[in-house]
Amino acid sequence: MTDLMPALEAIVRDAGALMRSAFDAPERPAYSLKGQQDYLTETDGAVEQFVRDQIARHFPGDGVLGEEAGGALDAARLWIVDPIDGTANFARQIPHFCISLGLMVDRQVVAGAIYEPMHDELYIAQLGRGAWLNGKRMRVSTVGELTAATVEVGWSTRIPVATYLDMAGKAAHAGCSVRRAGSGSLGLAYVAAGRTEGYAEPHINAWDVAAGLLLVTEAGGQVNDFWADGGLRVGNQILATNAALATQLSVLTSIPLMP
Repeated sequence: MTDLMPALEAIVRDAGALMRSAFDAPERPAYSLKGQQDYLTETDGAVEQFVRDQIARHFPGDGVLGEEAGGALDAARLWIVDPIDGTANFARQIPHFCISLGLMVDRQVVAGAIYEPMHDELYIAQLGRGAWLNGKRMRVSTVGELTAATVEVGWSTRIPVATYLDMAGKAAHAGCSVRRAGSGSLGLAYVAAGRTEGYAEPHINAWDVAAGLLLVTEAGGQVNDFWADGGLRVGNQILATNAALATQLSVLTSIPLMP
């Protein structure tokens, strides 16, 4: 079987090259809507199929769960892929999107990578071995005051607008700078890299977070138990923070963190 981490890096980099080629093409990526504000492009499907083919080549017998084509959830080794996280940005020529690919073994994520092709940023982590951005060790920020913190609050049509506004409003009233950039995977990567202090969302899917959760914990941050209560199958709420603000952001969002 192929060595894990070199193959993981190669797969996401090559997938990113496909995304960038489509983004830079003379014709803007054509898109359709799967639902309200739920974008789909041909590139989503092409990238996911590429990833599936590469996993079958390098790791025969492993399962794959993808946003576009689904997959079996009972595989002992399960790759979880979002081919383009930030499809709305991609479709509208906003260079803030990525591929997220994580490997879960016996229900624990052991490796993950997020590649943002427009700025050539590779975020990668392996359980117990740290998290890295383009070869440099990542650590969460040391900011310990909400009035100095930047927190991203994600949104989707799966939850009421009022729920999102309540969470974002509480963060703003507490003194946080609140942002929403349209990619949950990159939101988690930014926490791991110390660029922001927290990422929260009332509901998000497994393919958006499988890699990012590992990035944050390996960079010294804290996360909630996303995988509880069927998170792999139906998604869950999410909170990822630096260590210094973990308690305060947990209280603010009403999302308990893992010890």
